[in-house]
Amino acid sequence: MVITGPTATGKTKVAVDVALKLSPNGEIVCADSAAVYRNLNIATAKPTVDEMKGVPHHLIDVCNVDDNFDAEQYSKMAGEVVNNILQNGKIPIVTGGTGLYIKALIHGLFSIPSDLGQTKNQILKELDEKGLYHLFTELKNVDPKSAITINKNDRARIVRALEIYRLTGKSAAEIKEEHSFKNTVFNPIYIGLTMERKNLHERINRRVDEMIKSGIVDEVKEILDSGYSPACRSLNTIGYKEIVSFLNGEIDLMTATNLIKRNTRRFAKRQMTWFKKVEGIHWFEYPYDISKIVKKCKVHLYLK
Repeated sequence: MVITGPTATGKTKVAVDVALKLSPNGEIVCADSAAVYRNLNIATAKPTVDEMKGVPHHLIDVCNVDDNFDAEQYSKMAGEVVNNILQNGKIPIVTGGTGLYIKALIHGLFSIPSDLGQTKNQILKELDEKGLYHLFTELKNVDPKSAITINKNDRARIVRALEIYRLTGKSAAEIKEEHSFKNTVFNPIYIGLTMERKNLHERINRRVDEMIKSGIVDEVKEILDSGYSPACRSLNTIGYKEIVSFLNGEIDLMTATNLIKRNTRRFAKRQMTWFKKVEGIHWFEYPYDISKIVKKCKVHLYLK
């Protein structure tokens, strides 16, 4: 099953409560593109041991701050985790707000022929010799659709898009359109969590204020002092990029805090737009009736 919805809607708590009420019990598979990174704890709202209530949680803290973790890696790792949970007679509960990760897991990603990394190594050599601007210019010529959606400074995605083109002769956009996520690897029930916008915004504001009180500035400072570059993809996420700007002296802390609140509200809106396009999702309005959610899941899972 999948429990999803915008940020700050209480997905983790609901997932834990549902997991404990199912028989056999559920195990949670995190679907959060920031929670996969070690040392990124406060802005990602990773659950504490107490909040987990003994329910196993998977795919939290699986890579380093400077790793370029993506939907392809998530799909492979999460697929293995889900299958292992099923083989152990438990129920996997995919929980999180990263829509692309969930989509990649459920439908799989398009496959690209491999040449054992030769093409990627050649592109990386060109990157060292000619620079990122040269690669991005090439990408705009061969795959303009992808170039529009990829930041000109996103080294990993630019290299990947060019690798796809050189291996297939097609743009990543073309291959995505051909794939269209038509296949289904898993057949879950989707539970969507939502709440009145004013309430959600208040929860977001409280969460951000708590992040500041909990020491996110010290967390980011410690990460940077450990030698990680502020340009890491993981630090370009909401809650971290604003604090990096503060530590760089570009903005004051009050401005950073307000930016995190604003950017999180905007992100929640984009998430809701994404999830509204998911077919067959069962929406539950806050305050959530856990018994009704459990009942809906049991019907889908043929449980008593």
